[in-house]
Amino acid sequence: QVQLVESGGGLVQPGGSLRLSCSASGSGFWLYTMAWYRQTQGKQRELVAALSTGGAPDYAESVKGRFTISRDNAKSTVGLQMSSLKAEDTAVYYCNAKHVFQTYWGQGTQVTVSS
Repeated sequence: QVQLVESGGGLVQPGGSLRLSCSASGSGFWLYTMAWYRQTQGKQRELVAALSTGGAPDYAESVKGRFTISRDNAKSTVGLQMSSLKAEDTAVYYCNAKHVFQTYWGQGTQVTVSS
């Protein structure tokens, strides 16, 4: 069982930066592919970025060059550095852990990009 807790959301102006963090409890963090998803009202949850241990990061086209995913297996954390934020980045961001048939979600953190 893995529990995920996100932090770092908030209100930021267009063009600004924000860093999200996700802390995981439970064993075997390094086994999981960690990812960030986001969801806006009325739309499906979409993958933002994903990173497995020893793998290359995978990004949605809409965030390439602006967002950076990172993980620290020793601390069981995954981060999402978001830069050059746009209004369309406004969403609830969810941390996700996946390994074989096991998938876990955090409770989500709101990111609002607005002037």
